[in-house]
Formats: sequence, structure tokens, C-alpha cells
Amino acid sequence: MDFKNDPNLTIAKIAPLIRRRKLSPLELTEFFLDRISRFNPSLNAFLTVTADLARKQARQAEKEIAAGKYRGPLHGIPISLKDLFYTKGVRTTGGSKILRRFVPKENAFAVHRLFQAGAVLLGKTNLHEFAYGVTSINPHFGAVRNPWDLERIAGGSSGGSAAAVSAGLCLASLGTDTGGSIRIPSAACGIVGLKPTRGLVPMDGVIPLAFSLDHAGPMCRSVRDAGLMLNALINATPGIAIVNYLRDLRDGVRGLQIGLPKNYFFEGLQREIRAGVLDACRVLERLGARIQEVRLKGIEETARLVAEITVAEALAFHWNCLRRRPQDYGPDLRERMEKSVNQPTVVYLQAQEKRREITRTFAEVFEKVDALVAPTLPVVAPPLSEKEIRIARKKEPVRGILLRFTRPGNLTGLPAITLPCGFSPEKMPIGMQLLGRSHDEAKLLRIAQAYEEATPWHEIFPPEKIAEAVRP
Repeated sequence: MDFKNDPNLTIAKIAPLIRRRKLSPLELTEFFLDRISRFNPSLNAFLTVTADLARKQARQAEKEIAAGKYRGPLHGIPISLKDLFYTKGVRTTGGSKILRRFVPKENAFAVHRLFQAGAVLLGKTNLHEFAYGVTSINPHFGAVRNPWDLERIAGGSSGGSAAAVSAGLCLASLGTDTGGSIRIPSAACGIVGLKPTRGLVPMDGVIPLAFSLDHAGPMCRSVRDAGLMLNALINATPGIAIVNYLRDLRDGVRGLQIGLPKNYFFEGLQREIRAGVLDACRVLERLGARIQEVRLKGIEETARLVAEITVAEALAFHWNCLRRRPQDYGPDLRERMEKSVNQPTVVYLQAQEKRREITRTFAEVFEKVDALVAPTLPVVAPPLSEKEIRIARKKEPVRGILLRFTRPGNLTGLPAITLPCGFSPEKMPIGMQLLGRSHDEAKLLRIAQAYEEATPWHEIFPPEKIAEAVRP
């Protein structure tokens, strides 16, 4: 396999070559470091490139594999991390001036697991400041640009991770998701993003946004890669699987019941998004699944509830810095928090109680169906300069519209995966979202894999546009 000329590199393709010693982890790492040096100036996906560390880890992986100590599919695989994850000896900024020089003394739990599995760290990726936003337009480090169109946002808050994976600057990344921050940029950039059940991937050593809503999960080029990453994050001992999230991957969707919640997820969205997701439903039906309409009572309150919980918990974390160093925050983040400093405690507590009601509503629906299918975003990635989006006769702020369909997964803590399901007339990716029962990631991956195998979207990536943008 000539990996340098394959536009759709995945962990699943590369790992067997490394295991059989047909491909050197160091050669692979140098390939990605070269791509970062060539294309990151246009994308601004990486804040910190850890070239020396990456080479050291790659050499170590090479020695271990040569000695017969292969750790598993992530051994020698170059990845990136959203710059919220603590990395020992490597600065962790949170995308903010507040932490510009912060260097942790230990790795985040999830990072430790990935290093145990043999992953190679290429660097830390750009994000919306402190993950509190959906555009990844960062006032301190500059905006992340979408590889499909450099004048559009990459989505946020894990925008740098999505852009890096989509553009082929790494094989996978680790992101976080509080209101949609794995799924939003993954859909905007045309990759796979998995938000596991809340708490499945521990958040120890991750800069929080809202502790009761935060999730961590993989962002990849294929469904199988997402499963491989999740396996590494959950299983403590390399080579010994306590849980195998790929166990049902080849079982298909025949006989599965998939719910279609039209009362919320199919209102106020672009026509091409609706068409793309409904076409995806027809593909799933042809594969043997049964699609049935369902109704989610009270889901219209999700946006307000997530916003009320998020700002209260974010204020708790930022309180001291917000009082002592307000000028060091970007204007959008500072204004959002200062505007809500007087939110009564009772509003937060009532939101948490309502959250439990909506979670029970989802649980009742999942007694009838195996998963839900919906659009990930109501629109394709908007231009960097756009503050509002018009749909039909109504204008809405970019932030609110991009969060609308992802917030329910955070409020309920249920697992969700997004994967590409087509392109708009402007050739921008469209994302389909699957939500599942608590701790049923294996079934979500199974459904997503069946769809991915039946369609071409996951094999289409934008290297040509990036190359054009950086030519002298």
C-alpha cells in the first residue's frame, strides 16, 4: 500500500501495516508532520506541534513492535488532542490567553489511556476559547478554517481537531462535547465524531466547560476508527479487551427499529440537509432497518435548559479569573458569562430537574426503538463572517442554530455519533446523527458502519482545496 498517495488514510488501514512491520511509525509520523507544516498555515488547526515528542514516541513504538511487543491498533498511530486535555510537559491553553503558558505536570486520564495504547502525539489543536462556543473563531489564536472552504468555519468548539482529521493532518483526534462540540465540527468538516455516554470516558485532567454536561470522545475518518479509539480509551490493559465496541460492527441493521423524531429535528433546517438525512433513512431501510416516526415530548426546551446549566457551571469554574482578569478573556466569552452572573440558583436547579424529565422521555422512546436518526446540524458550515443564518423567512444567530440538534445528547447524556451523509450544492458536507440508549455505543457503531459501507461519503476528503490555498 502506498499510504502517501491514499487520500483516505484510516487507522484500520494503517494499523495492520505497522503490525506486520511493512510501515515504520517514524516514517508515518514524519509524513504527518510534513503535512502539518505545509497545510496548517492555511487551516490554523494546530496551536502546538509536538514534533520532538512525536518522533520520540514513534521510535519507541518501532522498537517495541520489532521486539514483538505490539500493543494493539493504536500502536504507532499519529493523533492530535484538543487543547483542553492536560499533557505532561506540553502547554495546555484551553484556547485562552488565561492559560497561554500553562504546562501540566500530568496527562489527562484519557490521554494516559491513548499513550498506553501506543498512540503518537503530533500536537494540540485549536478550539473556541475554553470550549464555550461553536465557531472556533478564537480571538487569541485566530480562527480555524474549514478544509472544504477556507472562508467558512470549521465548527466548534473542537474545530481544530475536525479540520486536522478532515485535511489528513493526523489519523484521529480527541475532542470534547458539552453542547455538541464533537459532533458540530465533525459534521461541518465531513468526518465521524462519537460522543460516548456521559461518564464513560473519564474527564479527569480535562479543562471543564460544564461538568455535568461535558463528554470526551474520538473524531476520526471512519466508523471503525471511532470504535478502535473508544476501545483504547475504555480498556486499561493494551491487548486485553474488557469491552469490545466493535463486536457487532459487521451485523448490519436488518431487524433494527430506528426512530425518526420529526417534531423537532426536522423543523427549521435547510432543504438539502433534510433531503440528505431522509435519503440516508431510505438507505437504512434498504439495508433492512425499519424507520418509524416518534415524538419526543418537551424536547423543545432542550436549548434553554442546556444554556442555563452551562453558564452556571462555567461561571463556577471561571469565577475568580473573571473577577481578577476579565480583560484576558475574549469579548464573546466574557460578555456571555458577565451577562449571566445574576442568574438565580433556582433557575439552575429547575433546569436540572427538567433535565431528568426529558431524559425519562428519551428512555420511554428507546423502549420502542434501537436508535434515533436525525440531522446533526440544521445548516452547512456558514461563512466565518456570518453572524446570522436565514432559513426560509427567519433569521437566527449562528450559535443557536448550530447547537439546536446536538444539545439533546448532552442534556440526556446519551451516546451519539455523527457521520457524513452527502453534500450541499456548495459542496459542503452534510452530517447525519444517530442517538442511542445509554452505554449502547456498540449498536450505534453497528448502524453507522452499515450505512458507511453502503455509501461513498466517508471516502471523500478535501486535500486538493487545501493544496490550492497554500500554493505560492
